[in-house]
Amino acid sequence: MGGRAPTALASVHQALRVLEVVNRHTGGVSLAQIARETKLPQLMLARVMAHLVRTNLATPVGPGAYVAGATPVGPGAYVAGAALVLTGVSAEGGPGQLQQTLAFVRDAVGAAVYVGRYCDGEVSITQYADGPTAPVVEEWVDFRAAAHASAVGKALLTQLDHDGRRDHLARHRADRLTEHTLASEQALFRQLDDRRPNAPLLDLQEYAIGTVCAAVPLTSGPNAECVALSLPGPDPHRLRLAARVLQNEAAAVLLALLVSGTAPTPLTTAG
Repeated sequence: MGGRAPTALASVHQALRVLEVVNRHTGGVSLAQIARETKLPQLMLARVMAHLVRTNLATPVGPGAYVAGATPVGPGAYVAGAALVLTGVSAEGGPGQLQQTLAFVRDAVGAAVYVGRYCDGEVSITQYADGPTAPVVEEWVDFRAAAHASAVGKALLTQLDHDGRRDHLARHRADRLTEHTLASEQALFRQLDDRRPNAPLLDLQEYAIGTVCAAVPLTSGPNAECVALSLPGPDPHRLRLAARVLQNEAAAVLLALLVSGTAPTPLTTAG
């Protein structure tokens, strides 16, 4: 498996191509047929199918055969759940696809996870998943006023152009929230622009003492989005490990946003 690992958006395009085929064959479709129609390499297709099955977007109904988001109703009988998946509501009436995915990511990274969006000139947290061992960060300063100090805010600002960033900071001054906060516009922009491609954005106690965060940008449509995590403790090793897992699961969150109808379907593949 040589070459670069696919970006989150490229991985989502692969998954959407597979889902399109599986949805079209309502009675089930073989893996061989999916491969013929999508033209995806064998190992890549296997990885995509494993993810779709794990997230209940596809269900095995026989050796090498799948249906879309199906729910078993009896021995060998299934009801296709594609319509339910696309509305973000599970067949059992439980949490929607996005919330299920966030819960999985929360458990994988061992931390509370969040979806952030930049809309109408403001930072907002649109979804989150926490738990007894994965508490959310205490919002002691409104996130809308702390984009310069939070991982969520940085991941959204990095997707704006220079004028967009300056406009935001003209409305929300970069105040020093802790001794670690970058309060200089020039230093902040340098940090955003000098990061490696696809590298997570970090908050190393810049928003709150005792809390570290990481965020991964999600590029799908007109609004900048991201998925982020927060850890209640300044452990750089644990943060690096969690951020790496978060980066690997970014495609799953982006796909869940798309099939839940909370993000526009991407039209082009980045890079």
